[in-house]
Parts: sequence; structure tokens; C-alpha cells
Amino acid sequence: MATEYLKTLLAPEMAEVDRVLRESLSSDVALIRQIAEYIVGGGGKRLRPALVLLSARACGYEGAYRYTLAAVVEMIHTATLLHDDVVDDSKLRRGHATANATFGNAASVLVGDFLYSRAFQLMVGAGSMRVLEILSQATNVIAEGEVLQLMNSGNPDLDEAAYLAVIQRKTAKLFEAAAQLGAVLGGATAEREAALAGYGMHLGTSFQLIDDVLDYSGDPGAIGKNLGDDLAEGKMTLPLIRALAVGRADDSALIRTAITDGRLTDFAAVMDVLARTGALDYARECAVRESESAVACVAGLPPSPHRESLLE
Repeated sequence: MATEYLKTLLAPEMAEVDRVLRESLSSDVALIRQIAEYIVGGGGKRLRPALVLLSARACGYEGAYRYTLAAVVEMIHTATLLHDDVVDDSKLRRGHATANATFGNAASVLVGDFLYSRAFQLMVGAGSMRVLEILSQATNVIAEGEVLQLMNSGNPDLDEAAYLAVIQRKTAKLFEAAAQLGAVLGGATAEREAALAGYGMHLGTSFQLIDDVLDYSGDPGAIGKNLGDDLAEGKMTLPLIRALAVGRADDSALIRTAITDGRLTDFAAVMDVLARTGALDYARECAVRESESAVACVAGLPPSPHRESLLE
């Protein structure tokens, strides 16, 4: 229900963001146009650009540059997805074949580079060093998170603190930047800017934790990807980390083998361990705590429909 309200509230603004995206991704190189349209037309939740719009309006900004920065954030996000899917050899995203499955790895990597560079061209147009500072730092931190995740692929000894450090870089950092940018556009105080940045970090962390849970319990049609992808890629996510910490010795051995070898054949047995140890519920509880922390960050904003959407 909250999602539908958000879509209704932001529908005209999101249409403008999509227009900016399509206009910005035009190129006289046919393959770039083709892949860009494939991606933009492929849907997605557009959560990160929505955060730019909501935080800007919640801070009193109604200027047109919010559409540009929302599009920039979506471009950065999309570039990371293009590169991620190549690294992970993913075949399905948002219920559709990935760009790399459709156009090949080389094209996906190179168009991802184009998206990054076009995003930075648009950023410069703002004429704001603060905007450049936030987005350049975020892009760098996200890349660090991706490398950290790669280093930990197939590592069953990854603990909860180290895992949170990975997802805060890889996923939550762009949420943080998106919410923070809205505050910058609105000329918010340093305290309010920090509060919105904190909101984005907590929300992004919660989002990733729920994504981890859905990889073991979601409806493939609804989540737009195959169940067990994380396990097949050797990714230690919070449900597995929790099960390893509280399970029996034979549970531990099973998870370690499945992660080390990327054995999707063990998926049903791993699911049994996650159910018996309450690991999925534990991850959900952690996500709820992150959401509550996010709410606390923006509770002091002036009342508005946009603040209510941030809270929801």
C-alpha cells in the first residue's frame, strides 16, 4: 500500500526523471542507445531516484535540478547492475534477461562505463562542488564494496560485522547519497543533511537485508530473479551467517561446503537449516531495526506528504 501511494505521489515527477534519463542516454552509437533503452524500459523500483525527489521536496526544494540528480543516481545504480551481472554471470534481473545475457559481457561492461561517464557529465552541470563531492565519494565507496564482496566470494568465515560493512558500501551508500542530495538541493542545515544521509544508510541496509531473505524465501515471479542465486555465487549473506553461528556442527559443515563450492544442489538442505535455526526471521528482525533507525532520522522533518512517504 505504501508503495502504491509513493507511485501515485511521484508519478508526474518520475515521468520527468524517465524523460531526462532517455534524453541523457541518447548517443549516435547504436548499441549504446539499444542497451540504454533496454535497461530504462526494463522497469525497476526506481527507489533511489525516488529518494532524491522525496528528500528534496521534504526540504522545500521544487526546482528542476532534482530530476537531473534523480536521473544521475539511477544511472550510477544501473551502471553497477550492468557490471555486477557480468561479474556474477547473472541471467535474470527484474524478471527479464540481463543485458549481459542479451548483448554479451563486453557490451554490458562498456555501456556501464558510458553510464558512469554520462552521469558525471550531468553532475558537473549542477555547478555544485557539494553535489560532486557526495556522488564521487559514493561511487568510489560502491566500487570498494563490490571488490570486498568479490574478495569474500566463497568465504564461509565472513562474520556479521564484516558482512554489514560490505552491504553498507555496496548497496546502502547510494541510498545515503540519494537522500543527502535532496537535503543539499533544499539548502538544509548540516544537521538535517546528516539526518537524511543517516536515513538513506539505514534504509539501504534494511533493503539489502530483505533482499538477502528473499533469495531464500521469495516468489521468483515477484522478485524478478532466481531463488538461490546468492548461494550459487558463493555469497555469504546474513541468513547463512546467522545459521552458521547458531546451528549444529553438521549444519555448519553443510553451509560451508555449499558456499565454498557454490553448490545449488544443496539448496533444499540449506533451506531446512535456515528454517530450523530461525535465521531468516533473525535477518528480518535486523531489517526492521534498520528501518526503525531510518524513521528516527527523519521524524524531525516538517510535516508533508513527502516526509510521510519517507516514513512509510
